[in-house]
Amino acid sequence: MSDHKPLGAQISHMLKDRGVDVIFGIPGVHNQELYRGIEEAGLRHVLARHEQGAGFMADGYARATGRPGVCYLITGPGLCNALTPLGQAFSDSVSVLAIASCLDETAAYRGQLHQMLDQAGAAATVCDWSETAATAEAAFGLVDRALAEFSSQRPRPKALSVPIQLLEAQAPPAPAALDAPRPALAPDCDLARVAEMISAADRPLFIFGGGVADDAVATLLNVALPRWGAASFLSYAADGLVAPDAPLNFGTYLGRPGSADVIAAADLVVAVGTELAEVDLWRRDLGHAAPLVRVDLDPQVLADIHRAQVQIQGCGKDFLHRLADAQIAPATGWDAADVARHKAAWRRETDLERPGIVAICDVLADVLPDATMYYSDMTQFAYVAKEVWSMTRPGHWHHPTGFGTLGYALPAAIGGAVGRPGLPTVAIAGDYGFQYTIQELGTAVELGQPLPILVWDNGKLKEIEDSMVGAQIAPNAVIARNPDFCALARAYGCAATSPATGADLKAAVSDALAADRPTVIHITPAIAL
Repeated sequence: MSDHKPLGAQISHMLKDRGVDVIFGIPGVHNQELYRGIEEAGLRHVLARHEQGAGFMADGYARATGRPGVCYLITGPGLCNALTPLGQAFSDSVSVLAIASCLDETAAYRGQLHQMLDQAGAAATVCDWSETAATAEAAFGLVDRALAEFSSQRPRPKALSVPIQLLEAQAPPAPAALDAPRPALAPDCDLARVAEMISAADRPLFIFGGGVADDAVATLLNVALPRWGAASFLSYAADGLVAPDAPLNFGTYLGRPGSADVIAAADLVVAVGTELAEVDLWRRDLGHAAPLVRVDLDPQVLADIHRAQVQIQGCGKDFLHRLADAQIAPATGWDAADVARHKAAWRRETDLERPGIVAICDVLADVLPDATMYYSDMTQFAYVAKEVWSMTRPGHWHHPTGFGTLGYALPAAIGGAVGRPGLPTVAIAGDYGFQYTIQELGTAVELGQPLPILVWDNGKLKEIEDSMVGAQIAPNAVIARNPDFCALARAYGCAATSPATGADLKAAVSDALAADRPTVIHITPAIAL
């Protein structure tokens, strides 16, 4: 029995053994047994100020590192507070494992602390699965199931609830880890078919999504696409996958209405690792008239409304690596000057829709290092930046694209910075969304993170106001009194500044990257550039 410990401690030891090194969370009387083994196992714990922050931190960590983000939650309200970040992780395909305590019995005994009608059922509405472990063996098996699925399927959050008495009960160590499974690979015959289709096309067009956004794929595409004479669009999540100055790269302007005309002019469209969702296109129809090839791990994506003629289930990254080795005849139908004209026109459209932001993006892009990782919130600043601020490396701009949650940027950036110590990380939030999770400034200060936090303050819910005006609705409830953001930041122990000019902004960002604490950089439309 010497190797037996309370199950809560054994779970922490198991996670460490499986390669997890950081836990995000908040301890409580119900989940304290999970904390018994944290230090003993050698895990690092990051204390959030709210469970929503803990979930977003786990998300940001997972996106930054490619490893699962894990959060410890308490029964009932703790789990409920994390449902928003879990929903965001589901829509954006992020590997987050939420482990929560739960009550031992709820049918006959009412009025218990943190009691709710169906905890597992609540989490199931926003997670890939939500299960309650009835035994230690089940708890270990469910953790391993989650980790195996993260590595072999489309990444999506999982929720594990463990009864309090089970967490407290003695349990043996978890079984030895198994080799992680690999994602399914597309058949060679499908690869050969697509290679033939590209060779026969005069204007082949690739659309790449976040499912294939990594450095290795970027390296091969920047060689293969010019060799094939193929043009490309990138979803927001794939920004940086193709070099911004590649002559036939249309960039992240997929959501521009005019992109449908470009797509209609292609004689073959190949979409890899992308949902082609509403939040990618901002329209229902892709616009293609030519055959559409879809490559994706998720069969639901393959059979969606876009009706792909060729549906290939498998790992998109592996597919592209093997496709790069195929013999493909080069196409000659695309014109680099035409691509450049489209991109210039779309940049002007973006600037006209939300004036003044493009110029600020240019100032920031000029001062921030290429290795910077960005976490943005639902704010007009980010909507512009995602189109005009081109990344030079993939997987370096993270946005709550699908679920569209407010309050994402700050805690996700904290988690990302934890996963990339010594590398630059930036948070970008609007004045309203920033206040959803502003309390996580305390966590960033505790961690001593040199984190620039750009707060775009136009004094209102400007995107909603514009939408109301466009719908001929008199703007209502779109203006709220803001705090003094710099004073509030200093109260938390942050540095803070409100630059008046572009030169001031550059200096503020440079100082923030070299600081020993986070810096709130308050930016208004009045900034002089």
